[in-house]
Amino acid sequence: MDFTNSGDIEWEEAPADHFTGAVRFGPHYSPQDPDDLNVLGVHFSPGARTDWHSHPGGQVIYVTEGGGFVVKEDGERAEITAGDVVHAPPGEVHWHGARANTHMVHLSLTWRGATVWEPRKVTDEEYEG
Repeated sequence: MDFTNSGDIEWEEAPADHFTGAVRFGPHYSPQDPDDLNVLGVHFSPGARTDWHSHPGGQVIYVTEGGGFVVKEDGERAEITAGDVVHAPPGEVHWHGARANTHMVHLSLTWRGATVWEPRKVTDEEYEG
C-alpha cells in the first residue's frame, strides 16, 4: 500500500493554454502505465474553467468543495456542487469549471491515456450559458 500525506501533494498551476482563470492541479495518484487510473485534484478559482476536451477512457468527476458547471458539446449543462458525481463517457467533448461567485475543487478520475484538448477555448457566452 502507498500512502501520501495531504501536505505532500504538490499542487501546481495549470497551463493557460488549456484553462481560463486560475486553476491548480494536485496529483493524487499517477499511474506508471498511462492506461491505468489517474487521479488528480483540481482547484478552480471563481470563474475559472477548462477548455473543451475529452478523455479516451472517459472521466469521473467527484466535487469535493464549492460549485460549478459541466457542459457537453451539444449544450447540455449541469450545475454541480460538493458531493455530486459526473461521468463523461469516452470521447465525449465537454468542459467544466467553477461558478463566478465560488471556487470548485474536484477529483478527476481518468484512464486509458491523456486528455484530448480541442483547439478552442470556452467563450464567455458559453460559460454564462
